[in-house]
Amino acid sequence: MELSEGVALSTVEITELNKKYRNLSVEQRIVELYKDFDEKEIMLTSSFATTSAYLLHLFAENKPDQLIYFIDTGYHFKETLLYKDYLTEIYGLNVQDVKAEEWKHDFTTKDQTWKTDPDLCCSVNKVEPLNALKDNYKVWVSGLMEWQSDHRSTLDIFEERGGILKFYPLLDVTAEEREAYIKEHLLPFHPLQAKGYFSVGCEHCTVPGKGRAGRWNNSPKTECGLHL
Repeated sequence: MELSEGVALSTVEITELNKKYRNLSVEQRIVELYKDFDEKEIMLTSSFATTSAYLLHLFAENKPDQLIYFIDTGYHFKETLLYKDYLTEIYGLNVQDVKAEEWKHDFTTKDQTWKTDPDLCCSVNKVEPLNALKDNYKVWVSGLMEWQSDHRSTLDIFEERGGILKFYPLLDVTAEEREAYIKEHLLPFHPLQAKGYFSVGCEHCTVPGKGRAGRWNNSPKTECGLHL
């Protein structure tokens, strides 16, 4: 389909994209993405958490040279960093780390901001570093799935969010379908899953738990702010 060049897509164009992609398989969606958009317009991010191997494997199979941004908050579990290195090696991923400005990160460390204002901590160490990159891209690919949270269940495959077009190719994949793909392709699990962590973020704010129940424990917070 013909899309606007160099400017944000219109509501009509986004509606047409959703209509086109909704009945495609996940693999077909990724293939079509590179027909509708230039690779230089596409931003892919990964947290290398418990659900990351699925999306990363799909891109490794279909577009292995795609640049992948990893937001290094400075507070990741060592297991996450080892998992990132392992997936990068076995799939030949093109990964680039993104970090907060050093003085800002140092402030959150000394202040232990995650205890008093977790939203600010996420803003400094996750949202701001990525916001600095967003203006360079037209589409932001993310591996969110609608069954993961109430907020995610309200999304569509393509959505305009904060001046960039968000693309969720896995959005309507069920937990059962995801598990079947993992088994079929022998995808490696995040090492913390064996310890009861089914969603993994920063070490300070994550405890074992089903689904996303272990994230920001004892807090109403359910998202880091990247996808809101």
